[in-house]
This record gives sequence, structure tokens and C-alpha cells, in this order.
Amino acid sequence: MFYAYLRTLVSFLLWIVNGNIHYHNKERLLPNDVNYVYVAPHRTFWDPVFMAYAVRPKQFVVMAKKELFTNRIFAWWIRMCGAFPVDRDKPSTDAIRYPINALKKTNKSLLMFPSGSRHSTDVKGGVAVIAKMAKVKIQPAVYVGPTTFKGLLKRERVDMNFGEPIDISDIKRMNDEGIAEVSRRIQASFDALDAEMVPVHDNKKPNPLMWLLWIPAALLAVVWLLFTAIFSLFSSFIWNPAKHQKFD
Repeated sequence: MFYAYLRTLVSFLLWIVNGNIHYHNKERLLPNDVNYVYVAPHRTFWDPVFMAYAVRPKQFVVMAKKELFTNRIFAWWIRMCGAFPVDRDKPSTDAIRYPINALKKTNKSLLMFPSGSRHSTDVKGGVAVIAKMAKVKIQPAVYVGPTTFKGLLKRERVDMNFGEPIDISDIKRMNDEGIAEVSRRIQASFDALDAEMVPVHDNKKPNPLMWLLWIPAALLAVVWLLFTAIFSLFSSFIWNPAKHQKFD
């Protein structure tokens, strides 16, 4: 429940900040009753929100670097939304076991950025191993839009494009060759999805009259955000989501 609540809140905040969001080819998405590994190039801090909002009410577990869990309120938020910490310098077997169990034993899919860090184009092998062991497809998407908060505030156009699911069941072994083939398919899908956005992506701004709606909406958002922060702070002392993120 909190996952859906926070997803709605953050999406509302992004709409106020930008309000120029467009989704493409959603008919290519897998059904909500099917689990999958949801992947995209990691280009901004906010592309996960657009990804998650586009496929609502589907919920996800999310790999997140351990550094994001240092702030008490933010850590509680993202844990409640299914995030789990991963030490990128010393990854443990839990980084693989946890999402596989979620994919097999719950109705939650995995949202993952195979390139790891933002702006990287290197497709890592973790996606391949998890998808193969969980026996699920890979659902690709791309974010095309501002990569700076200034660009977002200027209401530069945001496009999310979704590709055909990638089936890797024909790849028998996840050795170096198998992982390389999965990576090739994912990157080829990303490249094709980016190319599809070239004719449609522009910097046309929304109607300025929308400010009449954005101003009261922004005031509402401030009150809403403060309430959520206070509620989350108190709740973090009562409910520890890490104890309930187990699928054994």
C-alpha cells in the first residue's frame, strides 16, 4: 500500500515540476500478472519513477546502492517500496538470491539498471543471470529527456518508450558467451527505442496557462510532502521493513 502511495506522491511532484511527460508503445509491456526484469539505461535520478508509474499497479523490488540507505527517512521510504541495499564494491550472493526469490515467490517484478551507474552504456551481466534463474523475460524501456534538474524545471519534454519483451530462454548457459548475448540483445533494444524517439522528441513546452493549476497544486504538494516526511520519521521507529523483505 505504501509503495502505491509514495509512487503517486513522487509522480505528482514530478508532474508539478515538469508536466510534459509522454509514454509510448505501452502495448508492448508484459501483462501486470506476469513477473519480469524491467530494465532501462540509468540516465537520471527520476527515471525509475516514470518507469514505475507507467506500469502501475505493478510493483517492484529494486536494487539500490547501499549509500542511499544512510538517511533514515529516505531509507525507510525506499525499503517500503521494495528497495534492498547492494554493496557494489563487495556484492554478496544476496544481491542475486533476493530478486530471484521475489520474482519466483511474489507478484513483484524487478526494476534494475543493467549499466549500474547513471550515464554508463555498459550492460552488466547481473540482469542475464537473474532473468535466467528466475525464468522470466526482460522488459526494456528508455528515458529520453532532461538529465539535469534545471532542464526538468524548464519543462523540457520527457519521453518514456517501451520495447518488446526479450526472451532469453533459448540461451542454455549463462557463461561469458551467454551473458554477452543477453547484453547484446538488451543494448540493441535500447538503441532501437532511442532511435524511435528521434522523430517525436522535441522541447515544446506545455501551455503556460497550466500555471493556474500548478500553483495551487504545488502548495498542496508541500503540505502532502511534509505530512509524509513526519509520518515516515515516526514510522521508521515502529516498523522495520527490512525484517519483512524475506521470501523464503
